[in-house]
Amino acid sequence: MGGAEDGTHASNGHANGAVEDKVDELRRLMGKADGDPLRIVGVGAGAWGSVFCALLQDAYGHLRDKVQLRIWRRPGRAVDRATAEHLFNVINAREDVLRRLIRRCAYLKYVEGRLGDRTLYADEILRDGFCLNMIDTPLCPLKVVTNLQEAVWNADIVINGLPSTETRGVFGEIGRYWKERVNAPVIISLTKGIEASVDPVPRIITPTQMICNATKVPLDNVLYLGGPNIASEIYNKEYANARICGTDKWRKPLAKFLRQPHFIVWDNSDLITHEVMGGLKNVYAIGAGMVAALTNESATSKSVYFALCTSEMIYITHLLEEEPEKLAGPLLADTYVTLLKGRNAWYGHRLAKGELTLEMGDSIKGKGTIQGVSAVDAFYNLLSQDSLSVMHPEANKSVAPVEMCPILKTLYKILIKRELPTESILQAIRDESMCDPRERIEMARGQSLYRPSILGQPNGDVKA
Repeated sequence: MGGAEDGTHASNGHANGAVEDKVDELRRLMGKADGDPLRIVGVGAGAWGSVFCALLQDAYGHLRDKVQLRIWRRPGRAVDRATAEHLFNVINAREDVLRRLIRRCAYLKYVEGRLGDRTLYADEILRDGFCLNMIDTPLCPLKVVTNLQEAVWNADIVINGLPSTETRGVFGEIGRYWKERVNAPVIISLTKGIEASVDPVPRIITPTQMICNATKVPLDNVLYLGGPNIASEIYNKEYANARICGTDKWRKPLAKFLRQPHFIVWDNSDLITHEVMGGLKNVYAIGAGMVAALTNESATSKSVYFALCTSEMIYITHLLEEEPEKLAGPLLADTYVTLLKGRNAWYGHRLAKGELTLEMGDSIKGKGTIQGVSAVDAFYNLLSQDSLSVMHPEANKSVAPVEMCPILKTLYKILIKRELPTESILQAIRDESMCDPRERIEMARGQSLYRPSILGQPNGDVKA
């Protein structure tokens, strides 16, 4: 028995040494002096943003002299009575969580919240390890800051966990706090969503570009991390992988720093295109949820939709990328996991079932922002521009690219224009005039579709 204990301690000591080595390596790269902790701050506390910070807290939180981790979220968001009751049940179902709250003298407030004798707040429960958008998955306790300036003013690494629709505004405020900074921080964006601009040329604006414009932090210091991930499953140590994209200087050391035994992080230099692909799959996930609900989970109908929507996505990648084949694997993997268990597919399913309405907006209780809604609007507006026209092989004339994407057109009419009911998505995939998905892919390969101007630089210049 004594030998086994010695072996365990040796193994743990080796693991702890490897963890500390990763911290020391990143600290050296960032020029951190002894006694000055590496300050990592999460901005935004949705499901993925909270889980990402919790993963880092679990991995590095014990190295208090070398790493300081905290997360910012807005104060004042009340937890409603039904959620407080559900949270209480989650706590009592997990002995480890129950004991932790009792030790922290925090259990009583959840009893009072369950009884309606006290209002709980989102930032308050996050300190105890509960994300409002993911109540069923308790996290580790987190250091929560509700003052944005206090959270970010001296941060070395900032994690963007905000929806794309909020990124520009919040980072615009952060940019004002950073005006006097000498050294630019490193920013890792987790956000999957885009905006479209048509002036002076049609182009996509991604969250990393929004961040650069708002803060004046150089693009070399801004990275995107994405992959086929479900936040709750990653925190429960299901095996997962992700890809961090950006410049050589930061992406390789950060990939090493973020990598854990159950969370493998690869790296890639193609920042903007991977970021756009993360937004694109959310568009078609909403339609997949609608088809599943309207056909009573018909495997055949869902496979028809999958074939058609992936052909549209592949067609769009030919507009965005000179070598689109290299995106096929990451895009399809991310699409697959989103269709299985993502919030966008869930949203489409609930809309088609009548359990949600468009009038409720795209910020849904317990789920957060449904990024696919704004992405539908952005991709439709971008691809409807005549200046990006492509040759229609059957009509033998130039058309806007969106004319080659009937599912995207239908989703726009359902979600944005509100001209069609959700049932129209079935007509879009059953239309007898629709071409074989293979033909759309061959069409994309046969034409010179690549439009480098679509992925413009943050300052408004167009890529060469």
